[in-house]
Amino acid sequence: MRLHSLEVTAFGPYRDHQVVDFDQLGADGLFLLHGDTGAGKTTLLDAIAFALYGAVPGARNDAKRLRCDTAADEVNTSVVLELTIQGQRLRLERSPEYQRPKKRGEGYTTQQAKASLIWIGGTPDAQPPEGLTRIDEVGRTVQRLLGMSVEQFFQVVMLPQGEFAKFLRADTGEREKLLERLFGTERFGQVENWFTERRRERRREVEAQSQQVRELNARISQVSGAPQTSEVGDENWLEDIEKQALRDLENTGAEHTRLRRERDQAEAALTERRELAEKVRRVRQANATLAEIDAKQAEHDAWRAERAAAIRAVPVISSRRAADRAEQERDRAHAEVTTWAARCEVDPAKPLDELRTRAGAERERAGALAQLIPEAQQQESDQRKLAELAAAITADEKRETELVGQRDGLPDRITEARKRVDEAKHAEVRLETVRTRGTEVASLLTTAREIPAAQRELESAKTRAQQAVDAHQQARDRLQDLRSRRLAGMAAELATRLADGEPCPVCGSAEHPDPKRPVDDQVRAEDEDAAQTAEQRAQTDRERATTAAQQAEQQLANLGERLGEHTESELADELEQLRAEQNRLSETAADIARREAELTKLESATDELGDQISALRTKIAASRSENSTLTKAIEEREARLRDGRGDFDSIADRRAHLLDVADRLERLIAARTARDDAELRLAEARTALAEAATAADFANVDEALAAERDDRRLAELDESLAEVDRRAAGAREALASAELFGVDPDTEVGLERASEAATVAREAAERAAALAHRSEQRHAELADLGGRLRSAWAQLGPAMAEHAELEALSDVVNGRGQNARKMSLRAYVLAARLEEVAVAATRRLQRMSDGRYSFVHSDAAGARGTRGGLGLDVLDDYSGKIRPAKTLSGGESFLASLSLALGLADVVAAETGGALLDTLFIDEGFGTLDADTLDLVMDTLDELRAGGRVVGLVSHVEEMRQRIAVRLRVRKSRHGSSLELSANGQGSA
Repeated sequence: MRLHSLEVTAFGPYRDHQVVDFDQLGADGLFLLHGDTGAGKTTLLDAIAFALYGAVPGARNDAKRLRCDTAADEVNTSVVLELTIQGQRLRLERSPEYQRPKKRGEGYTTQQAKASLIWIGGTPDAQPPEGLTRIDEVGRTVQRLLGMSVEQFFQVVMLPQGEFAKFLRADTGEREKLLERLFGTERFGQVENWFTERRRERRREVEAQSQQVRELNARISQVSGAPQTSEVGDENWLEDIEKQALRDLENTGAEHTRLRRERDQAEAALTERRELAEKVRRVRQANATLAEIDAKQAEHDAWRAERAAAIRAVPVISSRRAADRAEQERDRAHAEVTTWAARCEVDPAKPLDELRTRAGAERERAGALAQLIPEAQQQESDQRKLAELAAAITADEKRETELVGQRDGLPDRITEARKRVDEAKHAEVRLETVRTRGTEVASLLTTAREIPAAQRELESAKTRAQQAVDAHQQARDRLQDLRSRRLAGMAAELATRLADGEPCPVCGSAEHPDPKRPVDDQVRAEDEDAAQTAEQRAQTDRERATTAAQQAEQQLANLGERLGEHTESELADELEQLRAEQNRLSETAADIARREAELTKLESATDELGDQISALRTKIAASRSENSTLTKAIEEREARLRDGRGDFDSIADRRAHLLDVADRLERLIAARTARDDAELRLAEARTALAEAATAADFANVDEALAAERDDRRLAELDESLAEVDRRAAGAREALASAELFGVDPDTEVGLERASEAATVAREAAERAAALAHRSEQRHAELADLGGRLRSAWAQLGPAMAEHAELEALSDVVNGRGQNARKMSLRAYVLAARLEEVAVAATRRLQRMSDGRYSFVHSDAAGARGTRGGLGLDVLDDYSGKIRPAKTLSGGESFLASLSLALGLADVVAAETGGALLDTLFIDEGFGTLDADTLDLVMDTLDELRAGGRVVGLVSHVEEMRQRIAVRLRVRKSRHGSSLELSANGQGSA
């Protein structure tokens, strides 16, 4: 696979359209990718992976934020990659899913992801010539051509030497995590977790079954009272308990049957005594009732006499009530006559014939007045109409005066309206000029207000830059001091590695008569490495601070250039004046339509007012003529109506008065007639009352009224007498019955002795029944518990055997138990993969170390029984000894990690059977190498680019910029990152 070009737009930190020409970069086979931290170097590699697979490696893909935050809304995010795979050139274009503002309305909408593949220079077999546009089809086609996943691709293209550098210095646990991330062996860890979880589940199941057995044993022991046995099945113990429960059930059943018969006999005797006692009680009660009735015979006779008199007085009471009603009617009739006589203002005793004659005369006069009512109504209607005509004439005359005034003032109003229209048109022209100037002044004012903050930022950046320069100088001085002191004590350092019988690495002698003694404050290689790391970090901080100071100074200069000679106060005053003028002009310009309409209306109003005045004068003349005619008719009719009204306000009022007088006289006549009838009915009622008292055998009316009793008292007498009769009849019937015949009321029954005997027998039978019931329950419960216990015993044995087998297998998979190497399945797979990488990496390491170092993989267990299999040591050809990789110096560690990264790329490419990768990237680490070692590394890189392969180095080291002629620099700024290509000192954006 060879990359030709990459185009990114609004992707990551790249706001604008950026192009990477890999053909130009790879013309020499080697190029350098450098730039500030966070500028977007890794984003270029992410863009390559996104174009191929639609995803970026690691956590950056989970964030789902591939679009540039500062990109314009109308600019689409896209990545275009042109490359050749297996001899087939193609062009890939992808856009991620992101949120963009809606084109209509407020809020955001989702821009869907897109992908396309176009074949260049010929279409492969079984592929559409127009290319592919579906995301899934593009992804499957690319993965089929490359033969590897996105994670594997990133391992091969962006060599992870940094991860292997951590691996060389890590302990076993950290190594396992790093290798798992490199090799993607999470599925084997999932297998380990599956076994562990399965063993845990089976342990819980076995424990639950064991607990069930223990609970059943305890329950059986509790129910039977027998000692509890172990969890292991003891069939004899269970059978003995069940047999004893059966014997107890049979014994308690027999005893319960015997005592139940004795209880029944005692209860039968008690029933006989109770029946005899009840008969004696009933005889005694009947005799007592008859004696009580005989003693109260006189009282009962008085009740009967009172009841008979009250019944005879009922007709007399009815006649008295009728006489009272007749008297009340007579009184009401007298009052009615008095009332109507007062209303008619006549004597109540005046003859009825005179009253009837006067009422008829009044009605005749009212009938004569009815003929004048229609004329009176017409008179009122004409008077209202006359008043309306007068009001209308007054209003029309007032309106005429107003219209004449309006017509006379029209010329001045038209002149003023034209001035107002001209003013609005001028404001509309002036408004655009004021708006433009306001925008310019607002921008200058913003710039003026940014200058103080930019000045403070410049001072702060200069201070930080000076501090970074001082810190870098101090770190460099310390590094030089440590190197000088280490060289002075190098002989003593080599002497510490001498061993008796082992050859000296300097002279080769096996004898060491006078080794150099360590000096005071001996400098170790670790001290020098730490100082060098600190010096490099300080240099990076210095470059970053210096760049920040330069950017701050340039920012301040740009602000001053834009501001010119203006001041903030002048600009603020001018902006305020412009805004006030703009508001005034906007209001005036917005009123132009209304002012033009008003002018048009005034110009057309002259003729309209003339027509209105003429029509109004005609209307006034007609109204005055009608008013004169109507006034004459009203005066003539008024003379006729005046005689008919008399002293009343209207004809209708006088007629209503006459009808009311006639009506009152007629009501008085009716009241006199009703009074005479009421007096006649009262006399008849009083005669009937005296006759009723005599017929009821009373001496007079008062005696009959005294015998009256209300319904409640009569009901009490009836109920009392009936109760006496019922009690006497009941007592006589009981004494005469066959059941009580011959029973002596003085008989001794003996009920208490029979009751005590029955109670004793009943309690004994109940105790026996309870014992029998408990024995039955115990027998049934033990039968149920025994069945459940036997079932639990049958399940527990196989479950314990299965758990033991699963536990042993889980221990082996997780590196415990019978696993002699103490290696888990995941560690075993990682060890095998690491061994393959070590073999491939050894060839690289021997070349770069001039044959001195080789990798040696170890699968031995770690110290104190820790897991093994991930050991990776180095064989030092100078000494012939194997030593840990963490003892390598900083430069040697970089060589080792780079060799491992190259070896990993070879292994992954070989495993996937993918296309040969002609473009590789190598990350940081070159700053730890001396000049000679760096030459060896560059030779190795020359081998990598042999045959047309392109190698890109990602580094901040200054010497790499001097050694590599073709460089791609990534610059960052507030407006997005940009790319700059330089070759042989010539740069191009």
